[in-house]
Amino acid sequence: MDILAEITGIKYSPFLCKKLEIYDIQDLDTALVKDGSFILDLKGKGRVALSWWVSPKRTRSYPYARVYDTLKFDGKKVTVIPIMKDEGIEGDRDFLQWDTVSLMSLLGIYVIIGYYKHAEKSRRYANKITNQRFDSDYIRKEINDLLSFQSDALHWNLYQVEKVGEIAKIALSYYEQISKSLGVKMHSMSHAEKRINEIIKGKEAFMKLSRELSKKAQSRESITKQPKEKLSGIKAKLTIKNYLGGYYFFTCDEVEIKDETVYLIEGKHSKHNLIPSLEDIKDGLLKMMLFTNLKKVEVKGKEYKPIAVLKLTSDLILSKEKLKPSQSRIIDLLMQEARQNNFILRINDTNLTNFAC
Repeated sequence: MDILAEITGIKYSPFLCKKLEIYDIQDLDTALVKDGSFILDLKGKGRVALSWWVSPKRTRSYPYARVYDTLKFDGKKVTVIPIMKDEGIEGDRDFLQWDTVSLMSLLGIYVIIGYYKHAEKSRRYANKITNQRFDSDYIRKEINDLLSFQSDALHWNLYQVEKVGEIAKIALSYYEQISKSLGVKMHSMSHAEKRINEIIKGKEAFMKLSRELSKKAQSRESITKQPKEKLSGIKAKLTIKNYLGGYYFFTCDEVEIKDETVYLIEGKHSKHNLIPSLEDIKDGLLKMMLFTNLKKVEVKGKEYKPIAVLKLTSDLILSKEKLKPSQSRIIDLLMQEARQNNFILRINDTNLTNFAC
């Protein structure tokens, strides 16, 4: 199924954001080791809420959950995303895509496109690296530039995209140094250079390349049931158009059409716990931010009223008596978030309206 929709802005109130630790900017290296999201004190110049992505690929290491945790901060929210991540020939390699930057723009998140400068050799694999660390001096410089930037996240992120070719070259040079110093064979440099050369051609080329890759990924995801999903409905491709004419390519885990209503369902599953992990749930809530703000939702040219659904499933039977206090608290806050933002919370095929714990 193909679904088309429009979005003009985001209005959403989060309830599950964790309490963010505060670090001084000179302690950025420590913060990037200890926390995926935190507040950075800029020594008299204000504060920003900062999150960072382990990989540019949005399906790894719950980057959406990290971004989610910064949403309550009343100030600039920043996320650092590596232009690429190469784990060595025995690991994965991912590149940043335009659609990731576009999504952050839509959510009002300022992106700093960074690169990894340091790494350690894996103890388990001869040609794999681990514990990759950003060039924190570069991140500090970008944050200082951001302080004097007066426009919104969209325009800052476009400015970042203009520099992707330059940043990618730096990233590649550091991977060459890491490869030599650690004696680890990396993925094909020539293939990476081809990708970078496409990026260097400009923002439009980068957008075109990323959209093509994103559409291919969307098509793959729309026909693949993940092991972490317990679903019964139809998967769908969801293409969202923003007010500037930009497109975002997503998938709906499950879609139900009843009369004039289309239910857009994001599913999270756990095999061994009563409810999915908090990181999984927050990942799903970022999708709720999108789904609850959609306009003009069409399927085969017919417009439907959209209703967003967060569906949590488990191989275990849920009961209030079996829940840990922390899990009861999560469900209680989830219900508040669902009511406040007009989406349905569904657990094991039951819509929750009252689950007093």
